[in-house]
Amino acid sequence: MPIIRQVSLFGIQELYDLEPPQRYEAIFSTLDLEKIVAVVSKKSWRGAPVELNYPAMICSLIARLVERIPTIKDLLKRLKNDLLFRVNCGFLISDDVPSEASYSRMIQKLSVADVFDQENDAMILQAFTEGFITDDHVAIDASHFEARDQAPAKEEKPKPEPKKRGRKTKAEQAVFDQLKKEAELNQTLFEKEVAAQLDATYEELRSDIPIEPQWGVKKNSEGKNAYWFGYKAHLAVGTKSQYIFQSLMSSGSLHDSKAAIPLLKGIEKLGLPIQVGCMDAGYDVPAIYQQLFRMNAQSVIAYNKRREQEVPGFNEHFAPTCVREHAYRYDSFDPRWKTIKFTRPKECADCPLAQDSLCQKTFKFRIERDLRRYTAPARGSTKWKALFAERTAVERVNAYLKEFFQLNNVRHRHGKKAKLHLSLITLLFNASKLAADRINRLLQDEMANQQTA
Repeated sequence: MPIIRQVSLFGIQELYDLEPPQRYEAIFSTLDLEKIVAVVSKKSWRGAPVELNYPAMICSLIARLVERIPTIKDLLKRLKNDLLFRVNCGFLISDDVPSEASYSRMIQKLSVADVFDQENDAMILQAFTEGFITDDHVAIDASHFEARDQAPAKEEKPKPEPKKRGRKTKAEQAVFDQLKKEAELNQTLFEKEVAAQLDATYEELRSDIPIEPQWGVKKNSEGKNAYWFGYKAHLAVGTKSQYIFQSLMSSGSLHDSKAAIPLLKGIEKLGLPIQVGCMDAGYDVPAIYQQLFRMNAQSVIAYNKRREQEVPGFNEHFAPTCVREHAYRYDSFDPRWKTIKFTRPKECADCPLAQDSLCQKTFKFRIERDLRRYTAPARGSTKWKALFAERTAVERVNAYLKEFFQLNNVRHRHGKKAKLHLSLITLLFNASKLAADRINRLLQDEMANQQTA
């Protein structure tokens, strides 16, 4: 009997273990450099000619992240001293190495445009067309990274005047209500409640998100507050393919839940068929459930109890209970009527009240009755736990970006250039995934041809 050897999958690590010419050729072949170069190239024939090799400069920015070169200054040293690296980036032997100021001007032009985000969307659609993205489950989470800007000195606020005791007069209350109303009208979309984002367009949300560095706070694994001055990277990742479908950068002070709807609207704009959205308890906001419901997707979000009393007749997962307080079991979901069905608990087999009128055989609930409590599959069920476990995909991608793609190494000041840094990292990660998937397909086709020969 012949022995069939199973070929191991070709991953990103194997891609980076290739020789530099093959590695860069595989990564750069996934990019459409013409659109990126059009942003920084000269728009008119008038004026002094430009002697810079912009395609090679853009490729060198990507190669800097691949080779984990910390700064632009170190990148220029590598280009001057390593002829093979310079050629692999696309520079001609006759080309002079650009100055640090030339790179700075090019990065400034790129930071104004969203060309890297547009290229990333096109790459996701290309991977979907080629059949590399087949998963319809998405996981959303945020990760913080520090800014290069120095945190501003804390301003000493004057002591507020003591409040006047007692109720306000009618005139004072009218002035207070008017000021409050004007303040609410002047709020941005991300200063309002999350529900205000439901009717906003994707373009409005992306343009209105705050990107300047701010102080952020988050509880660590020990339950203590961890502070940082900088940003947050919000990612929407396919749980199976682990492609980054959408990414957003915000100030460190923005709550995680306020970036979920823009990410979901971005996925909807791409036309990706999403059926399940997996998130942790920080995203337990009714508006996020509503957005997933509008996309005909199910919500798998951990429940965050907020001073809510227990509902009589239901357990902690909102499954109905019998007279003896045994929880009913989740049975199925009817997509036509949007209802979930519960059947009798196991304990009914030897229960003396099984045939009594007090013991109901089945329960059905419309999920629209309360999207937060009635999810499909039901909370606490085996299917729900299995889907929620898929959320670890976005945590792995966050770890990859920090450990291998220099997400923690922001060398630019101000939010626009930091946003460009995240967009470039996201594009490189997806390009590496697409290059590895294409090599995998070639290896599988060669193996199939050998077996048929």
